[in-house]
Amino acid sequence: MATRTSVYAKPNAATSSGFEVFSWYFFRISGLVLVFLAIIHLLVMHVSNDVSQTSYDFVAARYANPFWRVYDLLLLTLALLHGMNGLRVMVDDYVRGRGWRLAWQSFLGLVTVTFWLMGTLTIVAFHPGTAPLGAFFHTLFHLK
Repeated sequence: MATRTSVYAKPNAATSSGFEVFSWYFFRISGLVLVFLAIIHLLVMHVSNDVSQTSYDFVAARYANPFWRVYDLLLLTLALLHGMNGLRVMVDDYVRGRGWRLAWQSFLGLVTVTFWLMGTLTIVAFHPGTAPLGAFFHTLFHLK
């Protein structure tokens, strides 16, 4: 029977695949980067600006600078991959059947890609004053 390593133990070259070693290092690096990204996000969005003043105009002014789009995309990508990688490790640790493990990991992969595409579309396609998908979503959610 193969030896399984926990996400908390440093990977061993004899018992881990290259992906698991990458996953172990990714957890540490992304977690450290996320601490700083989240603190900066909280300071900018909730300390230096009043939450009640956060509006479409505030977001439009913020997204006029490409730095904030890249920043939000990095925050989205790292947070989503970090969290879903943690769920993947939990599935590896607790789901014993190979079929069920494959089903759960496939589901998590699909959810990850779906959420990342939705967030990326929102960040990249946001253009103040225009709504390329606005009419579509308006008709979709306001059907009579």
